[in-house]
Order: sequence, then structure tokens, then C-alpha cells
Amino acid sequence: MRGYLRYLCLCLASFNVITSPATAKVTLPAIFNHHMVLQQNSEIVLWGWAKPLEEVTVIASWNRQALQTKADNHANWRVQLNTPPAGGPYSLIIMGHNTIILEDVLVGEVWLCSGQSNMEWPAGAGIDNAAQEIQDANYPDIRFFQVTHKSADVRQLDLDGQWTICTPQTMKDFSAVGYFFGRELFESLNVPIGLINSSWGGTPAEAWLNPAVVSTNEEFAGSAAKFTDVPWCPVESGSAYHAMIAPLIPYQIAGVIWYQGETNTLNPAEYRRLFPALMESWRKEWGKDFPFYYVQIAPYKYGRSNEGVLLRESQLMSMSVPNTGMVVTSDIGNIDDIHPRNKHDVGERLANWALARAYGKEGITFSGPVYREMKTEGEKIRLFFDFAEHGLQRKGEKLTHFQIAEKDRKFVDAEAEIDGNTVVAYASAVKNPVAVRFAWSNTAEPNLFNTEGLPASCFRTDDWAIKLE
Repeated sequence: MRGYLRYLCLCLASFNVITSPATAKVTLPAIFNHHMVLQQNSEIVLWGWAKPLEEVTVIASWNRQALQTKADNHANWRVQLNTPPAGGPYSLIIMGHNTIILEDVLVGEVWLCSGQSNMEWPAGAGIDNAAQEIQDANYPDIRFFQVTHKSADVRQLDLDGQWTICTPQTMKDFSAVGYFFGRELFESLNVPIGLINSSWGGTPAEAWLNPAVVSTNEEFAGSAAKFTDVPWCPVESGSAYHAMIAPLIPYQIAGVIWYQGETNTLNPAEYRRLFPALMESWRKEWGKDFPFYYVQIAPYKYGRSNEGVLLRESQLMSMSVPNTGMVVTSDIGNIDDIHPRNKHDVGERLANWALARAYGKEGITFSGPVYREMKTEGEKIRLFFDFAEHGLQRKGEKLTHFQIAEKDRKFVDAEAEIDGNTVVAYASAVKNPVAVRFAWSNTAEPNLFNTEGLPASCFRTDDWAIKLE
């Protein structure tokens, strides 16, 4: 196969040399390179640049079809080609007045990993069981593309990065969450996995959003204006999007995993609208309603009371966006370290969402209990949950972190008991309860789980205004 393509390439190259009156150079964006992974069973776009009107031919070894196009007056060209089921390695030939041969191309599942430092955090920076995990990271069919940090004021055409094969040497510098996510997919699906890591520690969500979305929304614009410059990352709207996301579009992906939010505790309530807007914007630009699975930020000693839990609530509310899923980390965080070292369970829980929802794998528990509704029963309130079909459990002698209140809005600690797949909350001092809150603090590490062992998200049944102090 490869010999045939090289022979064909030489024949076409000779033809081009004879018939081309001018010299030019066909080029590709960095995302197309050796060792890359292309999304299987898809119509993908391959694009690049060449001299205006230059003829460009693309041949993929999986079908040997020659696709031809011409560069337009802006020197852009693109072709659409259909990818086969997972497999490889394949080769791609791109020919104009010059020839590019891409080798060791795999076809499988491609996921974009994005966010701030907890997504960016590599094994080499310190994770649980780091030495063993790094040593064991020999997966030739898992490929990494690390997007280099850059910011821009306007949309960029290309970015810096390269595809590498997963080895102990490459894994230790790649997103640990992304790696563990990809490893779980690979071991379950047995297909090549491509992981594109475009993340940057400290960045607010606004930096990853098309600035047109921010500027046309008064609330978003006002919130974005509150960020001040910091020495470790850009904070301006669109700064990371322009340089680290836009150049990837429309590279075909299966979906996105996202771990971000700590910086947006500055304006936590606004995140409940900002984050869905980001998901909607990315999907619209890619032209695909891909799954978007994300991590709820872990408990931590934030400076103002309630800013962390309000951000978690905003993330919980974002589950109303179709084709999304949220991983709860209240049991695997570290209230003294904003970068918890347990990245394995985070990646595995993200993968379980993908395996169950995106790939239809049965028998996988992918979410902990999520509050659905309440019912007042005299001096008690009964709480109902999604993702608790087989029941609930506590880890410890009794349930913790429940509070209850009457109409005076004065919350007191509540007793709470599991009753099948519901929880009943009450307090002797509260005779006419109207509201319950669970795990309602920045540092809450509660002990309510479903029987499969995944933790419940924080929640509140009220919508009363909460001050940040």
C-alpha cells in the first residue's frame, strides 16, 4: 500500500514539475501531521494553503481515491474525504507544486481536552502514583497533540503543536486527566484514540469564548471587564480562543472534555449562562452537536464564602444543556490545594460519561446522585434524585452537610436519613421547613453517594439571593 502511494506520488510529482509554470508551496496547518488520528466513519475536512488557482490533489491510502481542488484567491484550499472504520496506519499524500506525505496516520476517536490548570496538569508535575503511571504509559495507538500556549487579539489561521505517540516520555508532560480519559476509552473501545490538549492554567472561560459572544451580551461583557491582568495567563475575552481553539476548527472531533471554573469564582452566578454559551458557540462553529463532558470544581478554601459552591451550582445547572455530563469531585479533592493530585479518577469518570452516553456501552455508572425535586412531609422534607435508581448510601456513621430552613431563610444543620433512593431531612428547631441545602460551602466534602459509589453534587432547593463575603 505504502509503496503504491509513493509510486503514484512520484508520477504525479513529475507531471506537476513539467506542467507548472510557477513555483509555490502547498502547506498544511500543524494539526495535520505524522502520527495524527482522524475521526473514524466521518466526512472530514482537510485544508491548507497554496498559490491561488494552484491545483491540489489529496490521496488517502485507505481508498486510493484522488481528490482534486484548487486554491482560491485567498490561497485557501480544502477537500472533504470520508474516513473508514478505526484502523491504520495509513498514509496521506497532498500534492501541488510540492508533495507532502503524512505517515503513520491512524483512524479512531478524537477528543479535545480544554480548560485551565487542572486539565493542563501533567503527571510530571505530580499526581497520585505518578512513577508507576508514567512507567506504564506505553500505548502506541494513543496519540497526543499538545497545543502550545499562545494568545491573540484576532482569529489565527494556525497554531503550534505536533502529534506524538503515547510513551512514558510523552505522557508525563501531557494532560493527566486527558491521558486517563483516553486510556479508559482505548481499553474499552479498542480503537486508536487521539487527544488534543488545548488548555492553559488560570484562564477564565471568557478567554476560551469567541469574543463576539461576549461583546454582544451585556452581562458577559460586564463580567469579563472585572478580570485584571495576571502574570501567568491571558484573561481577555477570546485571547485563548483566537490562538488555541479557532485554528483547530473544523478538525473533526468526537467531543470535548472540559475542566475549568476556578478562575470564574470571581463571578460564579454568571457562569451558569456563560458556560452554556461557550458550549453552544463551539458546537455552532464546528457544525456538530458533539458531547461536552466537564468536571465540577473540587472543594477548596476560596477567599469569599460561597464563591466556590456557587460556581459548582452553576456547573450543575449547565447539565440542562443537551448532550452534556458532569463529573463530581467532592470526594477526591483537596481543600488545601486547588490542584488535587487524583487525576486518575477524574479521567475515568469523564470516560464513563463518554462510554455510556457517546458510545452506548451498557452497565457503566457515569454519574452520582443529582437532585431532582423535593416534597414537604410535615416537619420533614423528602429529596428525590436522578442517577440513584439502585439506591443511595452514606460513607460514615451518618449523613453530613445537610441544612434546612423555614421561610425566615435561617438555615440550621439538619439530620438526614436515606430511605431507598430518597433522603429525608429534618431538624428539631424547624417545624415548617421550606428549603434544604446540601454540601453548601466552598470546602464541603459530603458523604452521600449512590450504591455504585459516585458522589452526589451539592445543591439547594431554594433560589434565594446569596451574598459573596
